[in-house]
Amino acid sequence: MTKKSFFLFLLISTLFTSCIPIKDLVYLQDKNDSVEQTAIAAVESKPYRLQVNDVLSINIKAIDSKLVSIFNTTENQSSQTKSEAGLYFDGFTVDDHGNIRMPILGEVNVIGYTLEEVRVKIEKKLLEEYFKSEANIFVTVKLAGFRYTINGEVGNTGTKTLFKENVTILEAVANAGDITTVGNRKEVTVIRQTPTGVQMHNIDLTDVNVMKSPYYYLQPNDYIYVKPLRQKTWGTGQTGIQSIGTIITLLSLATTVYLIIK
Repeated sequence: MTKKSFFLFLLISTLFTSCIPIKDLVYLQDKNDSVEQTAIAAVESKPYRLQVNDVLSINIKAIDSKLVSIFNTTENQSSQTKSEAGLYFDGFTVDDHGNIRMPILGEVNVIGYTLEEVRVKIEKKLLEEYFKSEANIFVTVKLAGFRYTINGEVGNTGTKTLFKENVTILEAVANAGDITTVGNRKEVTVIRQTPTGVQMHNIDLTDVNVMKSPYYYLQPNDYIYVKPLRQKTWGTGQTGIQSIGTIITLLSLATTVYLIIK
């Protein structure tokens, strides 16, 4: 093999091995070879059941505003828009025994309940002990922000908070600045804390069938890790132009060394 053939082979090999294919960068691809488009139904989001360390935002309203005021914190009454820090300090945290501690009502067990079930439970307790049905009690129970943590090859890592009840994995990734070019969209790891232990699962965001996965909808306090592609460790470039630039640099270095030695 001549030197010219060797360098040409080296150039082609580097281009093919270092460039990131477009199919590794596109989300939700229909990987079936069939011509017809198949309808993909996203898995139904199940109601979230509260766990230890969840923070709730609870607000109570009724005709008798003076009586209601003793059940609400001062912050809940005076501010409609609360910061994340304010929700953390003024909200009701589920303790290790599965209880929240509310003014006057005392401890209320909420572990394993949905938000709607907690609302009904508090409303029933208020009607039984403090209010009459004519009081028109209106109770709202929400999570104090949907918190999750994302790490790895994304634009902005860290713990994020979205003020929504349902968050998909794609929304979480977009909120973190999207996956970088060298991030592996085919192996995104979701780590989830459940009452029975920790669950870990890899999902492929380039496959449209990811919407059928039970991990498509996140749960509060989920941890997401995006692995890097091999191209990042090789350092030869992410595109063809970058790879050619790398080869030219190496050839220039080799030529310089050869001339100096000779």
